[in-house]
Amino acid sequence: MAQEAVPCNIRAPVPLQLGDEKSELSCSGVNVIDVTFPAPQTVNVQEISFKNYYTAFLTVRIQQRRKSESRKNKTTIWQTCVRNLRLMPNPHMEEGSQDYVSLCRQQMLCDADNVTTIRFILRQPSPVWLTFTLEELRINPPGRQSPQKQFSWWLSHLPPREKLQNLHKGLPNPERVSSEVQRMWVLTEVMRSSQSTATVGRFDVDGCYDINLLSYT
Repeated sequence: MAQEAVPCNIRAPVPLQLGDEKSELSCSGVNVIDVTFPAPQTVNVQEISFKNYYTAFLTVRIQQRRKSESRKNKTTIWQTCVRNLRLMPNPHMEEGSQDYVSLCRQQMLCDADNVTTIRFILRQPSPVWLTFTLEELRINPPGRQSPQKQFSWWLSHLPPREKLQNLHKGLPNPERVSSEVQRMWVLTEVMRSSQSTATVGRFDVDGCYDINLLSYT
């Protein structure tokens, strides 16, 4: 991590599994990356930046520490600050697959103060890419910015949080679309694995045909 970024622990991507995790057909197309900060430290997040690696959609959830109204001790809550952000215009194509992305505080759906954990939920519905993750992940506090890099222009000019909340209206449910694509892929794999290699037999036996198998028109 560079000096500008907040010291943190980044876990390797953990894939979510469907059914038997030993089966290749159980892949859900979802990976989870958790970022934690040394206890009891909390962080006010100003910016999240990373380099994409074939992740199509991204959801970011944060765990915040807050004082309880009924108790003197502090409690933690989970909130979604980025929901189903499209990182690749087309999950099956290369465009956007390795772009640099910067998410500023003003573009998040909630205030990112007193954060103890950041959870990145990565989705890739396309079976074309076997591996997808986020690289060069950085969490910057207020007053710090990422080094200038060639950020994707359409991600660097995202609207404020008020408009982001309405982006999903009128669009197909991404979870349902992802589920349908994964189901089609699984059925395709099952059909391909069950195909027989035996050739279709002919009606002739030793060069002659059985009269019972012939039809006249």
